[in-house]
Amino acid sequence: MKIWVDADACPVVIKEILFRAAIRAQITTTLVANQFLRTPPSAFIKTMQVPGGFDVADNRIVLEMESGDLVITADIPLAAQVVEKGGFALNPRGELYTIANIKERLAMRNLMEELRSNGVDINGPASFNQGDRQAFAATLDRLITKHHKT
Repeated sequence: MKIWVDADACPVVIKEILFRAAIRAQITTTLVANQFLRTPPSAFIKTMQVPGGFDVADNRIVLEMESGDLVITADIPLAAQVVEKGGFALNPRGELYTIANIKERLAMRNLMEELRSNGVDINGPASFNQGDRQAFAATLDRLITKHHKT
């Protein structure tokens, strides 16, 4: 298992949790972004800078990842591609996208996008909080324990 991070919009606190997990579990973690990223020095933490543009980072992640890899993303269409390719997709709030729930999440995302494009005022997600961090860390730890072979 490798970890891939859709890093442009990933909260800093989630990156920090990932850095600690990568070093502790000795798991290769690659942050993909269209900007320069600072990371701690580690043989297990890498960055991949891609050109700016619509879905460039997402497309690179899908191209590079393999079945069984974990992708950290809040982007539901990217999560759908990851699950379809046999990977795990985890959002920064700790929700694991699976074959069982990804189609529903994608349909809901598309509905909300259509409502917003038609001028309907839709409240965005709640503020990122301590509970989200804890849920993410717990789910990440379970996935690594269950699926990562050192």
